[in-house]
Amino acid sequence: MALILLSFFIVFLLPPSNAQGDPPSPGYYPSSRVASLGFNQGFRTLWGPQNQRVDQGSLTIWLDRSSGSGFKSLNRYRSGYFGAAVKLQPGYTAGVITSFYLSNNEDYPGYHDEIDIEFLGTTTDKPYTLQTNVYMRGSGDGNIVGREMKFHLWFDPTKDFHDYAILWSPNEIIFFVDDVPIRRYPRKSDATFPLRPMWVYGSIWDASSWATEEGKYKADYQYQPFVGRYNNFKLGGCTTNGAATCRPISASPAGPSGLSSQQYAAMAWIQRNYKVYDYCADPSRDHTHTPEC
Repeated sequence: MALILLSFFIVFLLPPSNAQGDPPSPGYYPSSRVASLGFNQGFRTLWGPQNQRVDQGSLTIWLDRSSGSGFKSLNRYRSGYFGAAVKLQPGYTAGVITSFYLSNNEDYPGYHDEIDIEFLGTTTDKPYTLQTNVYMRGSGDGNIVGREMKFHLWFDPTKDFHDYAILWSPNEIIFFVDDVPIRRYPRKSDATFPLRPMWVYGSIWDASSWATEEGKYKADYQYQPFVGRYNNFKLGGCTTNGAATCRPISASPAGPSGLSSQQYAAMAWIQRNYKVYDYCADPSRDHTHTPEC
């Protein structure tokens, strides 16, 4: 009987042995199929040039009382794999957003599409939150319908550079961290999927009104400058002026869309252990606006 009870305790009551460790291997590494670029090979300064520095292809941007900073790709894309290695600022960063994203807001002001990776700043006693988001034909003016999924990370993103990427194909959007898929957003209808060409952006800026615990904690400029560091840029995309036959790389060895069973297992592990918010599971949301849920 004692042995049976011990077995029950181990199997059902103890957390998974690797819950605090690294995720299972995805078995496939799409970043290896896209060449690395220096900043000037694929991007230009968009705003805040005084708060930006390029050194041997690596980029440092920072936020202080005077300004933040942003950058933009040289080309516009119809689809592709887009990534960068990012290292975040330690300590108090509440209210500060460090980002890497796709958007066509300059082409369709007030009616644009966006695919986001955003690092939500935090207080000294809590980890960063990585927010992924997808939306269509929105302006951020209060009528936006966000499709947020948020995660904590299984490592300290302030200690070293880690790779973050978006794969946007005509069939799906997949978010990767160090080549591990953390979220897959399939195209279920044209109305719930961004289809218009987008540019690639990155920025650091003050989002005190909402970034940290719904705006409870604000940016505190006694801790300035708030710094974001980027390198190992990846732009494996189909440009709008490129060949019509261009197709983005596959997210997996399984085919042009979807993930392998090993990748799905790794993603399930991440979502089970590190997902902290899913818009589809939020009872306060009006899900008539998000039929894909």
